[in-house]
Amino acid sequence: MSGDLRVPGDKSVSHRVTLLPLLTDAPCRAAGWLDSADTRASLAAVRALGARADLDGDVLTVDPCPAPGAMLRTGDRPLDIDCGNSGTTARLLMGLLAGWLPPGGPGVVLDGDASLRGRPMARIAAPLVGMGARISWLGPPDRLPVRVEGASLQACDYDLPVASAQLKSALLLAGLRASGRSTVRGGGDSRDHTERLLRTMGVAVTVGPGDVLSVAGGAPVSAFDVKVPGDLSTAAFLLVAAVLVPGSRVTVRGVGLGPGRTGLLAVLGRAGAEVVVTAEAADDPTREPLGDITVARGALRPFDVGADEVPALVDELPALAVLAAICPGVSTVAGARELRHKESDRIALMARGLADLGADVTERPDGWVINGGRPLAGGRKGRPRVLATAGDHRVAMALALASLIADGETALDDNECVAVSFPHFFATLDGLAVR
Repeated sequence: MSGDLRVPGDKSVSHRVTLLPLLTDAPCRAAGWLDSADTRASLAAVRALGARADLDGDVLTVDPCPAPGAMLRTGDRPLDIDCGNSGTTARLLMGLLAGWLPPGGPGVVLDGDASLRGRPMARIAAPLVGMGARISWLGPPDRLPVRVEGASLQACDYDLPVASAQLKSALLLAGLRASGRSTVRGGGDSRDHTERLLRTMGVAVTVGPGDVLSVAGGAPVSAFDVKVPGDLSTAAFLLVAAVLVPGSRVTVRGVGLGPGRTGLLAVLGRAGAEVVVTAEAADDPTREPLGDITVARGALRPFDVGADEVPALVDELPALAVLAAICPGVSTVAGARELRHKESDRIALMARGLADLGADVTERPDGWVINGGRPLAGGRKGRPRVLATAGDHRVAMALALASLIADGETALDDNECVAVSFPHFFATLDGLAVR
């Protein structure tokens, strides 16, 4: 398996360059935008909120509406926005809309598909309500659908219970429309895409001792013209594939190398992979850092992932579980309870899928213990072993990697779900395998 390629744009950044133009009064442009099911949910949302959004190839231009909530009048029904399967769309919009919508209007109802309706939302809503936001559950508490109405917000001083980029982002976006200076603590190594883009937009995001961030309410926000980096979480599945298959070497170019995204590379190195990173020279410290990554298989060994590392590689953990299954010895992942609240319970699904292929996996509340080195095996010819994905794109891609190295035949119960983040995943993986 070999190749030299680029991957689609970063999903997290693509969401943000779609939603944050609502805070400006001039057109914003982003090249390299990821066109996927998840990001299309954010694109549809800003259009529903009155912005003009044009997509030309992979270049997105968003021209915000002239006045916040101008399309919403007193007495109208709330505007319904379908966030699909995208937790980022729902959670960032909760923070953005809380102070962006005009008070007294009918507000916006955020909803999603069955999977998104099962994901927790109170961790976002509770601190926003503490700032004065008007947020109400329209069904079971802590779950979509939720109604957000405009309100006058007060600044927050909040300690994050988990190092969550989505929660941190929601509070920073609300803080831009609040009275006073909002402070958020505990972001740790969570992704910094929101604060980086805000700085590009001229917002002074202050960094205090430790991991303290703050923004001043009422700060002016400027338009941007940026390049979306390749998605390292997407590239991760191709890079891990290079470690799984003997004799492989894969280079992925132009991926984001932000400090909250590169935890995977350190773990691959500990697992015995050869990892070479070449960073591009940065002409603007506020922009996303880019670079090329080359990974080849080396002498594999077991590895451990601790809670302090999880925020910087949480989306890559399903792929690392597959790698652990072939590394001789006992590998562990701990502190990853957040995986149970993604598009699926990824801890349970990956344990089940790998066990179905013959791996020795012990499921823990916050991760796995994997005794690696056992051969993986699918079904007999004409009777493939079908692996459950629960429609989760990361699980599907990870189990596809396991299928690469399993004897016999395997199949996924849902191939299409990879369109959430990497529509051409299977074609790309096949292209590497035949080189």
